[in-house]
Amino acid sequence: MVTPLILDCDPGHDDALAILLAVADPAVDLLAVTTVAGNQTVDKCTVNARRVLSLAGVSEVPVARGADRPLVRRLRIADDVHGTTGLDGPAFTGEPSVPESPHSAHELLVDVLRSRPATIVATGALTNVARLLAEEPSLARNITEIVWMGGSTDRGNIAPLAEANACVDPEAADLVVRSGVPFTMCGLNVTHQALVTDDVLARLERIGTPLARVCGEWMTFFASTYRDLFGFEAPPLHDPVAVARVIDPAIVHCVEANLVIETKGEWTAGATVVDLDGYTGRPPNARIALTLDREAFWNRVVTAITALG
Repeated sequence: MVTPLILDCDPGHDDALAILLAVADPAVDLLAVTTVAGNQTVDKCTVNARRVLSLAGVSEVPVARGADRPLVRRLRIADDVHGTTGLDGPAFTGEPSVPESPHSAHELLVDVLRSRPATIVATGALTNVARLLAEEPSLARNITEIVWMGGSTDRGNIAPLAEANACVDPEAADLVVRSGVPFTMCGLNVTHQALVTDDVLARLERIGTPLARVCGEWMTFFASTYRDLFGFEAPPLHDPVAVARVIDPAIVHCVEANLVIETKGEWTAGATVVDLDGYTGRPPNARIALTLDREAFWNRVVTAITALG
């Protein structure tokens, strides 16, 4: 059964491969790509989404520009991780061939969800999704599920307890989690199991296509920043994990738990407070990803890149 999917993202090296996986895997039907500020400005993220689809030879998926800042906070971008373009590594010249939609991300989300139910995979700050739920609450019934790459059950990557997508717009994440729409969190605790190790780079190289070569160059740049900033020997490919959860839930094992987003803490804003052991007595309100079938995950990613030629 094919799952209709909207990808809300901020490309971003890992978002780029999430787009490719969503485009090529037969288990999902990618209806739209919407962008949000986060890894870079929304202008650069929108160009990057268009570029990824252009490289993949995909022209029928609309790309719409979304929020250029969080709901109430000042934007903080991750140029230290993703570079000045948001997709540093291979050099590109000129405009991508895939155009930007004349509609805003909000308009595109409304149009798609009015026409059919769909799953939203969000791999950036939840600003666009929060605005959709706040301004068009009746459309919540047509969101089958929101699967978010964000948060963590333990430490963060932009603050001691906050992951970047949560920390950029914690108010948006709080609104979305409290909306009642089925919600799955794929946090750092699971995405750090999706490391781009040497064997993965070798598999990309063996594909031998121009697209695979670009993916390898993206991952090589991504590896350099993760090594310099965090001391990782191999970078974690965060965002495709959320797409993989939709493709085959068996790839990403989840448990039910209560999730609260911290918005007020002086030192903890953006923390995703996951009650795995029932300390609070609050009922479960989210699926929380805990473990990844690494072999199955990389098989889907490599197969998708291969299929795009």
